[in-house]
Amino acid sequence: MAIEQKIRDKHLKLDQEKLDRVRRLLGAQTERAAIEQALELVLFEEELNRLLQELKGKGTIKKIFR
Repeated sequence: MAIEQKIRDKHLKLDQEKLDRVRRLLGAQTERAAIEQALELVLFEEELNRLLQELKGKGTIKKIFR
């Protein structure tokens, strides 16, 4: 079963220096790819935080970032 993506056109005013920096850091070919990868990282971090919260008190895992 394929997951349907909801793609929307957006017009955004972004800091070009930040976008260039993120693009370089992520090794993205395009600005859109950089933004998509950055969004994925934020979603991954949120999921990781949720899982760490569930494990809290059940072992010796410590959150050592953010």
